[in-house]
Amino acid sequence: MADQEEEQDNTGDQNHKPQDLPQVLVLKPPPVLSVIGEESFLSNKYQFLKAWESPLPLHQFLTAHAGSIQAILCSGAAPVTDDLLQLLPSVRLVVTASAGTNHIDLEACHRRGISVTNAGNVFSDDGADAAVGLLIDVLRKITASDRYVRQGLWVNEGDYPLGSKLRGKRVGIVGLGGIGLEIAKRLEALGCNVLYTSRKKKTFLSYPFYSDVCQLAAHSDALIICCALTDQTRHMIDKDVFSALGKEGVIVNVGRGAIVDEKEMVRCLVHGEIAGAGLDVFENEPDVPKELFELDNVVLSPHRAVFTPESFMALCELVVGNLEAFFSNKPLLSRVMDV
Repeated sequence: MADQEEEQDNTGDQNHKPQDLPQVLVLKPPPVLSVIGEESFLSNKYQFLKAWESPLPLHQFLTAHAGSIQAILCSGAAPVTDDLLQLLPSVRLVVTASAGTNHIDLEACHRRGISVTNAGNVFSDDGADAAVGLLIDVLRKITASDRYVRQGLWVNEGDYPLGSKLRGKRVGIVGLGGIGLEIAKRLEALGCNVLYTSRKKKTFLSYPFYSDVCQLAAHSDALIICCALTDQTRHMIDKDVFSALGKEGVIVNVGRGAIVDEKEMVRCLVHGEIAGAGLDVFENEPDVPKELFELDNVVLSPHRAVFTPESFMALCELVVGNLEAFFSNKPLLSRVMDV
């Protein structure tokens, strides 16, 4: 009997017409939607309402659909603000296709009883791989050496300057969350000494903990930034941190560009006050300080550290899983904030 009832429930879901399904607002297509395609996100539990396809001004479009929008799928390119939520009184869930939530007004969501989910640990492996890759690239001068060979300079100028050994380096990790923990595992396997700072000391770990990021920098040969961008972490990596890191120090950032005081970082790199940088994120993307283009001790990546076909497929499954769970009154699969 139970099987028959379940079969009847499923049949009912399948018979839903698109116009009868709950609506999920998408202001702009997240990268995962553009790469994988909308068909991978289709479900008999909901339908997407694509604001970017409407000829109406956004405010008019949202007002017209305000009563039917119950969830929002967003990314960094389409912030979820208090003003936006005021227009959408029926929204009860915000799903972001990113690990970070700095583009979402979490306080406004909490005030309105709106649950928020993110990418969870979907990006942890790929983000960690990229961070360690950037560190190795900067230390061993891989990208710079590649340019040297391609430009024919090996023949005319002779051998390229030596890089620096990774094993034995003291690497400070700023933010020991999902990505940070995976970075630590990889670095430990490569013979590095791992140190860290985080909001709280991880009692289950033996890595040295520093509550002050300047102290962490002073005891590190390299810093890897992988924490969230918040009001507290904005420009946290500043002049004092660079000074503590010193002339032999390297910085890697796979978190958010604004965690670092970018102007100060550029100045330190240009004047040799730190040894190098591996950067996947920038303060005003896609604009990158032009001074960095001329520096062989800087490796640049266009905010792609966590993006691979595999991570996008896993993210797609998580986004669909969270939306279907919500519209089926089941527990969410990943939570930043629940009500």
